[in-house]
Parts: sequence; structure tokens; C-alpha cells
Amino acid sequence: MMALSRRTLLIGAASFAALPQVARANAPRVLEWKDLIPAGVPYSQIIGEGKMDAINDTWLPVFDKNATKLNKDLNGAYIKMPGYMLPFDVTSKGVTSFILVPFAGACLHTPPPPANQLVFVDAAEPWETESMWDPVWVTGQMRHEVQSTTLAEVGYAMQADEIELYEW
Repeated sequence: MMALSRRTLLIGAASFAALPQVARANAPRVLEWKDLIPAGVPYSQIIGEGKMDAINDTWLPVFDKNATKLNKDLNGAYIKMPGYMLPFDVTSKGVTSFILVPFAGACLHTPPPPANQLVFVDAAEPWETESMWDPVWVTGQMRHEVQSTTLAEVGYAMQADEIELYEW
């Protein structure tokens, strides 16, 4: 039988005690859409009245400066959040980039949400699906990246490590 020194036992015990903390450090922070808005900015203050585009028969929302205010705590955060996929780039293998939106049909059938309610996602692996309208969980590192697309102004960007179906 091998005798263990006190030092070896203490190092081993400290290593095992640290394991739960390491696992928690790698676990994503689960977000809701309201978490994308900075503290102190009510949702009701990011959407203005808007105007009707009679030629294209669409409603154009008018956002105030609060619509592009981003939650500073999320820049660089490892997160997981649900939403709907609005495909941006699609290959024969599946969706490779998309805008994650808070409700089905956002930006297509309704006016786009404000920039701080949209996330541009690049998928690590193409997402294969038969229905683009299914809700998904997206896990990855969030960053601030205000960008204009043909569909909307987007406030956040994310490299998705994992995409999975969201089940109620």
C-alpha cells in the first residue's frame, strides 16, 4: 500500500473542491430578451411611434437613442438564449448565419425590433432543419457589434458554439 503525504492529500482535496467552480465558469449564462436592454431603460422607451410607408405597405418603426443602447455586461459573456432564426446565409448543408429574433416573423412579417433586441449569429456548424420557424436555443460568446443589414439594424453578434431546438 502506498502512503500519501499530507501535501499530496491537500493538493488533491483542493483540486476536487475547485471542480464545481470550473464547471460553473464554463456554463453559459441563460438570458431572456429583456436582459439585452441595459438596466434602467424601460422597453417602452425604445420604440417610438413610427410611420407608414404607403408605397411598400409597411410600417416603419421610429426608434429613439435607447434602441441602440446595449447591455455592457454582455460584451464577451458566454450565454445561452432562445429565439427564432431569421436565416441570412444558407448553404446546401444548412443555415450558416442568421439573425436571432425574439418572436416568429420578426423583420419579415412585422417591423424589425430595435437593434438591442436582435443578435447576428454565425454558426460553428451549419444548422440543418426542415422548418425555419422552430424556436432554437443558441449558446456562444456574445459581443457588442452594431451593424446594419438589409433587414434591420442589429446590436449584438455571437459565434454560436451550439444550436438546439427550444422545447417549451
